[in-house]
Amino acid sequence: MYINSIGYYIPEKRITNDYFSQTSGLTNDWIAQRTGIKTRSRASEKETLDYMSSQAVMNALPKLPYNIEDVDLIIFASYTPSDTIATTGHQIQREYNIENAKVFLISSACSSAINAMEIIYSFLTTQIAEKALLICADRNSTYSDDTDCMSGHLWGDGATAYFFSDKSYSKKDPEILDITTQGLGHIGQGPKGVYLDPKNGGLKMPHGKDVFMQACTYIVQNTKDIVELNGYSLDDLTFFIGHQANMRILKNVIKQLDMKEEILLSNIEELGNTGSASALLVFAQNIDKYTSGNLICLSVFGGGYSTGSCLVKIP
Repeated sequence: MYINSIGYYIPEKRITNDYFSQTSGLTNDWIAQRTGIKTRSRASEKETLDYMSSQAVMNALPKLPYNIEDVDLIIFASYTPSDTIATTGHQIQREYNIENAKVFLISSACSSAINAMEIIYSFLTTQIAEKALLICADRNSTYSDDTDCMSGHLWGDGATAYFFSDKSYSKKDPEILDITTQGLGHIGQGPKGVYLDPKNGGLKMPHGKDVFMQACTYIVQNTKDIVELNGYSLDDLTFFIGHQANMRILKNVIKQLDMKEEILLSNIEELGNTGSASALLVFAQNIDKYTSGNLICLSVFGGGYSTGSCLVKIP
C-alpha cells in the first residue's frame, strides 16, 4: 500500500500555558515539565471538524496523481465526531463529488488513524477498493474543559487527509510495509482511563498515571515487534513518531528502546495532544525531511485502551 498524497490543517490560534493559571491554577513550569507542552492549537468557531477536514483534503489535492472522484473508499477516523449520522466522511464525499465510494466512521481513541489504515490496507489488498481517502481529525476543544486540572491543559485541534492506493504513482510515494493494531480494554484502567461523555463532563482523563504506564509499555513493545517482524533492527529506523500525548512518554520510549533522541519527530510542544490525528500530523509536517531509503515507525496508544504501529519506507 502506498501514500499518494498528504494534506493537513492546523488552526492558527495557540493557547499558552499561562492561560491555565487562570482557569485551572496550573503554572507554565508545571505544565511544561510534566507534559512538554508550551502551547496548543485551538479551533475557532468557524473551524469546525468538517471545515478542518475539508481544508486538509484541499491541501492534499495539488499533489494527488488522480482525480479525487476516483476514490472508492473514504474512512473518517475520530473520537470527537460532531455528528455520528451525517459524518464528516459523508460531508467530504458530497463536497468533492466522490460518488462511488464506500464511506464510514471508525473510532478507537488515539489509535483511530492507525486502525483506519489497517482497514484500508485490508480493503486494498483484497481488491475491495483501489483508492482510499483517510480523513483523521479531532477537535478536542469541543469536549475538553479548561478548568480540569487533570487533563484540560493537554488538548489541541487538527486534521489530516491521506490518499492511499494499492500501487505507486510516483517514485517518491511512501510505502506502508506493515500495520498492526490491538484492543486493550482488558488491561489496567481500560475504558476508565480516558473517556468522553458529551452530556456529563466531556473529555476526561482521571487515571493519567495508568495511561502513562500503559502507553510506555505498549508503544515500546509494538515498535520493537513491528520493526523486527519485518526484518529490521531498531538501529535501521531513520525516524520515530509516537502519539503526541506527553513528551515524557516519548522520551521514556526512546530511552527504553535505546534509540538516539535525534530520530524522534514531535509537534507536541506547539500543538499539544491533537488526538488520533497527532502522529499523522507529525509525519505530514516533516515530509520534506524524508529521503530515499528512510525507514519510519509510527507507534500510538489511545484511551479505551487501544494501540497500533505502522512501518513506512521512503523509496
